Amino acid sequence: MSGPAILFVVDAGPEVGGGHVMRSLTLAGALGELGASCRFVAAPAAEAILAAFAPETPRVAAASTAPADLADAAAGERFDAVVFDHYGLAEAEHRAIAKGKPTLVIDDLADRPLGADLLLDSGPARRAEDYTGLTPDHVRLLLGPQYAPVRPEFAALRDQALAWRGEPVGRVLVSLGLTDLDGITRRLVERLRPKVNEVGIDVVLGAEAPSLASLSKIARRDTRIILHLDTPHMARLTAEADIAIGAAGSSTWERCVLGLPSLMVVLADNQRQAAATLAERGAALVVDATGPGSEGGFEAAFDRALMRLLTDAGLRRDLAAASAELCDGLGAPRAAEVFVKMIAARG
Repeated sequence: MSGPAILFVVDAGPEVGGGHVMRSLTLAGALGELGASCRFVAAPAAEAILAAFAPETPRVAAASTAPADLADAAAGERFDAVVFDHYGLAEAEHRAIAKGKPTLVIDDLADRPLGADLLLDSGPARRAEDYTGLTPDHVRLLLGPQYAPVRPEFAALRDQALAWRGEPVGRVLVSLGLTDLDGITRRLVERLRPKVNEVGIDVVLGAEAPSLASLSKIARRDTRIILHLDTPHMARLTAEADIAIGAAGSSTWERCVLGLPSLMVVLADNQRQAAATLAERGAALVVDATGPGSEGGFEAAFDRALMRLLTDAGLRRDLAAASAELCDGLGAPRAAEVFVKMIAARG
């Protein structure tokens, strides 16, 4: 007997990045291990990410990520359940697309009504009461980093990576999102370059990143820099790095799984609470590129935090241990098992 057919409705684009698609792909993989067949409703921005990272993934084209276009694309599909990872959709859109089928909503905001039977929010400070009045009474909540959808290759490298944390800094990983919001990657690589000597700098970018052209020129004369475009080797790069400069989005949990001491850069309002919690728990250094005073003080704060990370081996060991405690990388199988059982019970 075949497993359930599950439709994924996701968001992507220059403003929201590619994290919704990447974590949904991870969850889809875990669901596939349990016999489910997964198909994505893909607007052009999501299609580009799927083509780069998972070209074999079945998908149906949508004109855009606007609610009406997603609903039109989903209307002709046959499915047994739906996963939504799109902050622009709320309860009315969830119910219109799902048509009574079991629904999993991936969220980080707790800022609008949701039509969820199962809700996944991996925020480290998230509490059940945050969703009071925003979800149906019957909803089941999967809260905290233990449910974060992290690709299985990260957990596979966990023991190996944790064994060498705290070593001298020989490689820096710079990963600020595939879409490289406002060219932030180039700005921070330029601040990093004069502060390190013979240290390798791995820079992860999407093929359409605004920083790509200028960083390609820089990399031709600075042999420390290696550019990785739409790389399928993110787990290896994270494991081999000694420190990271990373966005405070869903890739946070990839770095935590491997205990990578990190300077997290807040690039969006919805990242601020989780980043603050990691800072409070001693799991990352955090600087905010978007908050009050960021216009004048961000660069100085970034420089101070970076120098601490580069020079203090004890700090790096402490950050590694605290971050690794937060997330073990097995969230996707946990969430998938709950959802498949829910679908079977409803069938």
